[in-house]
Amino acid sequence: MTDQEAAVAAGGAIAAILAFLAAFAVVIAVVALFFAVCFWKVFSKAGQPGWAAFVPIYNVVLLLQIVGRPLWWIFLLIIPGINFIVGIILFIDLAKSYGKDTMFALGLIALSPLFLPILAFGSAQYQGPAALADGGDAPAGDGGDAPSEG
Repeated sequence: MTDQEAAVAAGGAIAAILAFLAAFAVVIAVVALFFAVCFWKVFSKAGQPGWAAFVPIYNVVLLLQIVGRPLWWIFLLIIPGINFIVGIILFIDLAKSYGKDTMFALGLIALSPLFLPILAFGSAQYQGPAALADGGDAPAGDGGDAPSEG
């Protein structure tokens, strides 16, 4: 093989790698858009601005408010291992906040691409923060020292 043939072969390999990476980036972008649109609807059903689903960090703050978890939980989401457990808890709380049972929550955790659109576009209505109903911590943005009613 001559130097010119080797250069052409290397160029073809690089082009193939770049084409694969471009296709992969498109797939990732489509998946991210799909989840953002689903969360837009979930946020809207809870009376929150839907556009917030596209804003990093703020979307997590709103999710914490919707499920009734304290704002400081956002820091737990940056700790490896702990973030996995917190994510599971948030999805369970999200399902319960929309009146769904634990089995639906498990589906939401294991099969998010199937169950999240069901939650978003189905007939489920927001029931209020599930974590507060279960005796959880103060909601996001509440320092926990707010006076109780009644």
